[in-house]
Amino acid sequence: MSTLRWRKPATIAGALVLTAALGGVVATNHEVQEKLGLAEEPGANMPWHPREFMEMAAGEASDEAGEEAFEARTIAEQFAQARYAPGIVAPGAYGNALSQLNALPATKGTWREVTKIKYDGDDPRYRDYASNSSGGAGLVTGRMTGLAADNNGFVYAAGADGGVWRSSIGGGSWTPIADALPTLSSGDVVLATDGSLWYATGEGNTGATSFVGAGVYRLADPRTGAFKATDRVGGSELESTVINKLRFFDGKVWAATNRGLFSHAMSSGAGAWKLEFAPNPSYLPGGANAGAANAAYKNIVNDVAGDPRNAKHVVVASAWRSGDTYNGFYETADYTAGGWAKVNPTGSIPADDIGYVTFAFSADGGKLYAINQSPKLLNKPAGNVNSYLDGIYVSNNGNPAGPWSKIADSAKLGNSGSALKQTVIGKGYGPGIQAWYNQFLTVDPADPNHVWAGLEEVYESYDAGANWKTVGPYWNFGFACWNIYDAQNKCNKTTHSDQHSVAVGNGFVYVGNDGGVYRRPVHGKTDKDGHATDWQSLNDGTIDALQYYSVALGRDPAKAGTIVSGGLQDNGTSILRPGDTVMGSHFGGDGGDSQADPANGCRQVQEYTNLAMRVTENCNVNPGPGTAETSTSRNIQPYTSSPGDEPARFIAPFAPDDHDANVWVAGGQHVWVNTKGYSISDGKGWTNVFNLGAGHTATSVAVSGGTAYVGWCGPCNNAGFARGLAVGKVTDPSSWHQVTLPGDFPNRFLQGVGIDPANPSHAFVAVNGFSRRFTEGPGAGYGHVFETTDAGVTWKDVSANLPDVPASSIKELSTGALVLATDLATFYRAPGATDWQRLGAGLPLTVGMDVEYNAADNSIYVATHGRGIWAFGLAQL
Repeated sequence: MSTLRWRKPATIAGALVLTAALGGVVATNHEVQEKLGLAEEPGANMPWHPREFMEMAAGEASDEAGEEAFEARTIAEQFAQARYAPGIVAPGAYGNALSQLNALPATKGTWREVTKIKYDGDDPRYRDYASNSSGGAGLVTGRMTGLAADNNGFVYAAGADGGVWRSSIGGGSWTPIADALPTLSSGDVVLATDGSLWYATGEGNTGATSFVGAGVYRLADPRTGAFKATDRVGGSELESTVINKLRFFDGKVWAATNRGLFSHAMSSGAGAWKLEFAPNPSYLPGGANAGAANAAYKNIVNDVAGDPRNAKHVVVASAWRSGDTYNGFYETADYTAGGWAKVNPTGSIPADDIGYVTFAFSADGGKLYAINQSPKLLNKPAGNVNSYLDGIYVSNNGNPAGPWSKIADSAKLGNSGSALKQTVIGKGYGPGIQAWYNQFLTVDPADPNHVWAGLEEVYESYDAGANWKTVGPYWNFGFACWNIYDAQNKCNKTTHSDQHSVAVGNGFVYVGNDGGVYRRPVHGKTDKDGHATDWQSLNDGTIDALQYYSVALGRDPAKAGTIVSGGLQDNGTSILRPGDTVMGSHFGGDGGDSQADPANGCRQVQEYTNLAMRVTENCNVNPGPGTAETSTSRNIQPYTSSPGDEPARFIAPFAPDDHDANVWVAGGQHVWVNTKGYSISDGKGWTNVFNLGAGHTATSVAVSGGTAYVGWCGPCNNAGFARGLAVGKVTDPSSWHQVTLPGDFPNRFLQGVGIDPANPSHAFVAVNGFSRRFTEGPGAGYGHVFETTDAGVTWKDVSANLPDVPASSIKELSTGALVLATDLATFYRAPGATDWQRLGAGLPLTVGMDVEYNAADNSIYVATHGRGIWAFGLAQL
């Protein structure tokens, strides 16, 4: 069940929480502030946005219902559900898909990277009420989950779904070096003492909810080389896992994964990984309890640490973020002899409330630091808690048994110059509210008392945690130095929020977060508020790790060429107009689905999340002052009784009719139709034409010639997973009906629909997830593309020679050709053909989320979730 969310002014993958004290509905900006005593004083410059308020995805049964506190958690889970429901991805899935992919022929032609350009989150052209511009993050890219740096200026950054990037100048002028691998999902990247670079694939966010990986790879010469598939260490033991951390000690590499702790000799890539520790081995694949619904959460190892004073002494943090009996610290005095035992930590740390933990030993081993997320707080009703952080601790003798001393909690960090305390009053969003999702912790190699901690913000202490400074505040909004106009804005640049990775090297500390890579000197300067004065964004446009959900295209009304825009994970919506040397961000927050008028690309609809849609007719160009009254976009979120009451998925689908740009269909639990086009004034302008059913929410929408297809799921997770498809005429509610899918139709997410432009009864459905061979659970089925010629009465599997890989978006062209975006490649089926080819060369092996055709340049555009937007000119075929 969803809870009411009070959203921040739109940059971050987190949400401010306000419970049913407001009557269980989304209130207006001013209503909320009045109820909380926060109404603005006349002339105040607080950047509250109407896009802050909405419901989370309602109606999705889950054993975590009620704890879905923030959008980052919801989107991680919903994003993964599409790929593994109704089961769990088994080892070998991506390796098999890559083998099949490599055996396919490719068409002629080469892809062109559209978004290899600077992306300025503070672009002054877009100082609209609905944007985040002037917050201080500056140049941004996608989420960075791993960082490594040497003392010679080489830096390596791992994008969440973008692979590994190398810089030889201390950051900037980046080159991708992992594009030949079967997955670009990143868990960690670490430099070993011999100079080799180790890359753990499979992003680890504590609950197996991110893309699984293909194992660990070792690059002997990272300064000049690039990863190859043959660089994989070990066998298939770590396929289809997520890896939280790689650590090196005693001549071994250690991997903390969602399936236990593994080790492997550093000296050779041959031989299998050894399972060193698993708290509940019977729940591992092949075990007696492997089929249990909660099996994926029973062996999570969040971190491992080797004692610098005794390499045989190994410490493990093992826990499921929501709590389990196995949660806690484990150690062995000599791992070669086994003998793992659960630690009973003493001192301030609560032994019965250990959650997601990150460790950091000082170089001499004399101090062991830890960040601990609290399962007890996580399980409290949203709105009754201000943070999920239990605390930051230090064991001053380096012993995991302690005694542990608490050196920080949410309140202490809030008082250290935190922007969260400065701009957020009352319960709902304090430091550590996303401690289950974003953590880093490291100690200065030269000073055991000098510590950096990353949560939503970056914190620094020079005295082992006695005192902290928020050197990287969440944003600059609300501080006395801030002004929406650059000439009056006296704040220093900060980092993007939501910290995931850290490295120290070459005299700098590097941090990776939801906005990319930033650095400052190890001994940097701060202002009177404790904020750093010397952050530098390293996101110079060459590191295109942007995580798009969608792409929208249309002619620029002012100049020749196409406007390209799209919604992004935690980086708003980008816009690139012809002749631009930098992309701007004209809408803030998590961008979702997008659409534009092909004849006038400045007429756009952009989604925040959950069908919180806004329409603009001027590209939302607005240089200030950022008030609601001067906004150049309108809130058109559809609703039944009050704004926000429509259950919808986090990234909820909508689409225009490909024959009429003024007819739109949007999907939540209901199917909504707008026939007013871009003149629609508010959410009341939609017509509710069909109810998909209680607990059902739309996963895909396509419209052509007045006929619409809407795919749905509900429940959308493993517990009773169900899916379906509805079809109807947009202007005739009586025509809407549920399609009866045949028994051999896969029981997986219906993620994309493509309609024949010449015949709306002829359509194709793109099916996500893997086949039964790689998906545990009943009814997973086979095939990824199915065709109907009678509006859903009968279906035919036309997957033919397609690799068994999750498919997300499909488009039929006027020629009869098909284009399909999947997790590994974009495929093409020529007119009249039955077999598929890989479309062109040069497109990275990352997730294609949305495929669109642009008639103006006769090109296909694909929005990838980790490597930006790419275009392919069809004249090359």
